[in-house]
Order: sequence, then structure tokens, then C-alpha cells
Amino acid sequence: MSNFKIPNKDQPIRVIPLGGLGAIGQNMMVIEMGSDVLLIDAGVLFPDKDMYGVEIGLPDISYLERNSNRVKAILITHGHEDHIGALPYLLNRIDAPVYSSRLTKELISNKLRRSTLESAPRLVVIEPDEAFNVGCFDVRFFRVCHSIPDSMGIAIQTPLGAIVHTGDFKIDHNPADGVTTDLAAIGRLAESGILLLLSDSTYAEMEGYTESESVMVETFDNLIENAKGRVIFATFASLISRIQQIIDASHRHRRKVGILGRSMNINVKMALRMGYITDPGNVLIPIREIRKMPRNRTILIATGSQGEPKAAISRISEGLHPEIFILDDDTVVFSSSPIPGNETSVARTINNLLRLGAEVVYSRIAKVHVHGHAYREELKTMLSIAKPKYFVPIHGEYRHLAAHAQLAWDLGVAKDGIFVMVDGDVLELTEDGSRMADRVSAGPIFVDGLATRDVQSTVFSERRSLSKDGVVVVCVTTNNNGEVVGEPVVVSSGFLDDTETGDLFESLSVAVAQDLSNSGTRHGKNGENGAFKGKIKETARSFIASSVRRSPMIIPVVLEV
Repeated sequence: MSNFKIPNKDQPIRVIPLGGLGAIGQNMMVIEMGSDVLLIDAGVLFPDKDMYGVEIGLPDISYLERNSNRVKAILITHGHEDHIGALPYLLNRIDAPVYSSRLTKELISNKLRRSTLESAPRLVVIEPDEAFNVGCFDVRFFRVCHSIPDSMGIAIQTPLGAIVHTGDFKIDHNPADGVTTDLAAIGRLAESGILLLLSDSTYAEMEGYTESESVMVETFDNLIENAKGRVIFATFASLISRIQQIIDASHRHRRKVGILGRSMNINVKMALRMGYITDPGNVLIPIREIRKMPRNRTILIATGSQGEPKAAISRISEGLHPEIFILDDDTVVFSSSPIPGNETSVARTINNLLRLGAEVVYSRIAKVHVHGHAYREELKTMLSIAKPKYFVPIHGEYRHLAAHAQLAWDLGVAKDGIFVMVDGDVLELTEDGSRMADRVSAGPIFVDGLATRDVQSTVFSERRSLSKDGVVVVCVTTNNNGEVVGEPVVVSSGFLDDTETGDLFESLSVAVAQDLSNSGTRHGKNGENGAFKGKIKETARSFIASSVRRSPMIIPVVLEV
């Protein structure tokens, strides 16, 4: 290891999550000491279904922007969107090299090519067990097993001891790609003492062990053997090992394979070029050739396993795909499980496919998917091998973090401190101990078209209100003296049927005019407009609530004549 460049050894190590603690996704962790800041991962958050109009959520990086000259490196554990998706946004604001594995680097490159970076990114490929120095830190990546190849954990040597970040992991002793989690590396670090363990909590509530990817072999063989016609697999474009298993099964059953979906095509071509996917039987052929073959000799691999509206399997389910349509002898396999929040869209796609006559196989009725995250017994193994002085559960909703913390407590590890943190918390570690310090700004920044908004934006509450009860517009005309002229006009959208609003709106119009007259409120200048419009809203809201028990958005409009 190199000499640590610390001007003052009394400086604390500060651990600051900016994403991934309290929600699934948007993973981003800051490790800093003195003048040096390391950033681990830069992911996006997929918004809840009630965040209308939002495409993705980005981490709040205002803290990093204020300390941009201190950010020495960005370390990426693997190539999933919730770990790399925010890099185009981040690298336009923070100039730092990005260290990752080979496959992850290629996925990042593809993403950055579709963005508008002001300067060329510095992407550095790091092999597992290759040590390198970043400021006062010595860093070493180690292999972990996850649902995408080249996944890594990270060991950071500091003047106070080692910090271990597991990344997303599971302990699979027989993975499809043969690459297991390097528990021996954790054991070697533990011999010298691990100061802090940051460990994946996604399935901390699940008892037992995650099933091995190898169980898919028999399942896929049975499905393909018993299928009367074509088989269509819907899965994640990043599930490289699952795609390999489908290719291998197709070869065993003498079927040809076509790829559907832009991201799936990009990833398969890239993985073939880099050797992460092999096709020794030459089963992969273009879609135009697949369409000429007998259907019982073909297999398709498609995007859309999460019910994404524009993805291949979703368009097929709605009869909108230009090349592929469903027939009665088709079998569609959803080789994935719904991400929380996507259950409704996945169910809709499955229902559509069933209506078209396909046989549909999914995780609730068959073993067609295994998870990429550790269950409780695997988490116990990691804790028991690492024996950290301090422990922070990461990557999960608060209930997952709490369950993981309780697991560590029950095992009797990390007796010096188990910290259940959320985004923005600051943990300080020194030679004398640990403490929860101040907070920094954190939380999702939502991409809404060309705008960005934080979670407190009134735009979202207004959209939620519109989605439930619609909007009512009350138009009042006034003269030069600010007095009401004529009767107010009321119109609506998404509120009630036209046949239901006639008498209601006539009565509302009378009520608004009377209240404005009785209160003496006039429309005018010098700040009086707010009170005038406020009175219109108050009257309309109260009248509608008492009449039809609805709470639409009320928009007052004032016209001067």
C-alpha cells in the first residue's frame, strides 16, 4: 500500500449517502477525509406511479458541487441504471475520473455517447484485486456475484482502517457465468480489521438463501421442450447471464434466436464483442430471418419485462409491433420479477398477451427468475466474515435497512456502532469513536421534461389533485372599479360529466357573485388581486365540497373590461 497523504490524522472520515438509503435506486455514497472525496456509484431513481410526468429521479449533488475541487474519483460497482444512470448529469458538473470493470465501462460509454457532455469523460478500467491510489485512499475492487457480469465490491484503505462497500451482491456458489462472490477477499481484509462495512440490504427481509442462477437451466429446457410454437422471453437487457442461458437452451433444442428491442440489441452485440456472451451454435439470427422459419423452431428475446410502454413485449401485447404478432401457439416467459411500482403495468401486459391467446409464464406461477440480491442467510455470512467495527446497511427502503441492522445486532457484530442512515445523514469516524454529525442536502431531483424539480415542488401535488378530481375554472369579469360585471362563468375538465355540471355550475356562479358582493372584495391593483382570487377559490372549494364531496383544483380567472 502507498503512503497516506493526510496532513492531519485527527481529521474524521465522513460517510454521506446521497442516494439509495431509504428508497430502492439512486445509489450514491460519499466517503471523504481531509481534502479528498470519493464517490461510489451515481444512479437514478425510477419514480413512483403518482409522480405524474416524471421520467427519472436524480441525486441531489449540491453538496458535491460545493466541494467539486475535492472529488478525486467516482467508483462504480456495476452497470445497472440505479448505479450508473446519473453519470451524464454528474459528469457535466463534476470533473473526476470514473473507475469501473470492463463491462461496466462499456455500458457507461454507451450511455455517455447519447448525452451531451461538455468535456470528454475519463473512464478507467480496473481489474479485480488491482490496487490504486486516490488521494489519501488506497482502493481495491473485488468480485461479487449479481445479476449482471463484472459486478464489484470495493475495499477502501484509510488511515483509520478499511471500509468495505459490497455493492449489490448475492452468494451463489454455482452462478451461470462461473464468477462467485470473493468471500476470501473479505476474509483477508477482516484479518487486519474492517473499520466499516456498507452492505446491500435489498432483500434483508427474505429468509434463507437466494436461489442459484443454475436452476434456470432445467426450467428453460422444460419450457422450450413443451412449447408448441414460438417462445418469447421477456427480460432485462442487462441480464447478460440470463440471455446466455436462453441462447444455450436454444442451441440444445435446435432453435434459432432473434433479438427484439433497441437496448437488448445494443447489449447483446456489445456482450458478444467483449466475450461476455458466446454463440457457439450460431443460433442468433436477424429478425427478418426468424420470420421466415417455422415458429416451433424459433425463440425471441425481448425487452419490456417491466411493462414499459414503448418496449418490445408491451407493443406486441397491444398489437402495435410492426413485425411480431401473437398467435395461439406462442409461449411468453417473463424471466424477471416486477420492480416495486411496476406491478400494475406488468399485470396489464400479461393480461393483454393472454387475451391474444398466448400462454404466459411468469414468476408467480413458475420458477423463471431468481433474484440478484442476498437473502438473510447470505447477509449473515457477509457480516460474520467481515466482523466490522461499525456497520451501515445500504441499498434499500428504510424497512430493509432496519431489518439488516437488526440482523447484525442479533449476530453480535459491529458492537461499536450500527447506524441506520438515510440520504443526507453524515456519519463521522475518528480514532476516538463515531458520531452522527450534521446533515447535507439530499433527496431526489426529478426530471420533468426539460425542467428539474425537487420532491417538495407544488407541481406534483397539483398534478395528483388533478388526477383525482380534475380542475374547475371560475371566470369572473370586473369593470374599472374592480366590481363584478355579469355572472361568473364556470367550466371544468376531468371533474364531472357535462350532464352533471349544468345546475351545479349555475348555482356555483350565483354563490361566487353573492360572496364577492357581500364581502366587499374588489379586484384592483396594489396587492388586492390576491385577496379577490382567494375569495373566489374559497367560495368555489367550499360550495363544491358541500354539494358533491369533491376537491378539484380551483383556478380563478379575472377578466377586466
